[in-house]
Amino acid sequence: MSGQPRPGPGGRTKSGKPRPGTGGYGKRRLEGKGPTPPARMRPGHPAQRRAAASGVKGQNADPSGSPGRAETGRSGNKSRGVGGAARGSGGGVRGSGGGPEVVAGRNAVLESLRAGVPGVALHIGPRLDADERLGEAVTLATQAGVPVVEAGRAELDRLTGDAVHQGVALRVRPYEYAHPDDLIARAAEAGEPALIVALDGVTDPRNLGTVARCVAAFGGHGVLISARRSAGVTAGAWKASAGTLARVPLAQASNLAAALVGYQEAGLFAVGLAADGGAQISDTGLADGPLVLVIGSDGRGLSRLVAQRCDELARIAMPGPAESLSAGVAAGIALYEVARRRAPGG
Repeated sequence: MSGQPRPGPGGRTKSGKPRPGTGGYGKRRLEGKGPTPPARMRPGHPAQRRAAASGVKGQNADPSGSPGRAETGRSGNKSRGVGGAARGSGGGVRGSGGGPEVVAGRNAVLESLRAGVPGVALHIGPRLDADERLGEAVTLATQAGVPVVEAGRAELDRLTGDAVHQGVALRVRPYEYAHPDDLIARAAEAGEPALIVALDGVTDPRNLGTVARCVAAFGGHGVLISARRSAGVTAGAWKASAGTLARVPLAQASNLAAALVGYQEAGLFAVGLAADGGAQISDTGLADGPLVLVIGSDGRGLSRLVAQRCDELARIAMPGPAESLSAGVAAGIALYEVARRRAPGG
């Protein structure tokens, strides 16, 4: 008989010492969870939500993380247009993110509802100081069939990620991106020379929203971004655009440089903004014709391949000591100069 004291009730020996363990090798040993599943198959993961939104089931996903073949009964062939962006049966490219976005703040929410942004629910905090904006927002939401839900401060903070929401938030459906060809078609329908802004490596959603707002203000026909390494339409972009993203189409291209070549083949000129540009944007001779303005990121500017695809590199005259401008500010200045040149007598 062993000299080890026998354990009593509660798992402790008579001497009060803990019962010796088995090192994980006993009858009740814990079982491992197995290999970590790919992101596409993890419940709650953004990749899983994107897969669910596009109809890709977890069991049909490639364990390597690449998209599998969805059993949707559709043909696997997709037409290709400018830049090789895939056009689905709905005519557009699904935006990033599988869940609804959130617009916070009274002005942004009101502008979004005025513009007809597809809302899921309007969340209103209790005991708010009512004003005309709030009342109009509730009216517009009711007319559009958007549910109005009362939410506490903690719920609004969680919903908006602790953003300044002023007691109101609008949940909107995921953004549906246009095809690059659609921007040219929009200009043709209006009977105007195309004016498109292409963003190269701009990763700040607020810059994206500001650019969309400038495009709307100066008569542009849309914004083109890369599907990778670029900001998409998020709540921050909606708020910065003040709802204009509902009126200004945003297109995605799988390859921005190839998309520029496609635009050039369609008759557009590509002018890139660069600090070392040969001419000032106010003096470019390409402003009167169909044009795509290419704007790079705040720090790095245009990438080498995109700059090589441009017909001309132009700079913004800056007498002051500033070294660079944000993409949103640069877009506003360049679009103003183009609009001025296109105006009668300009």
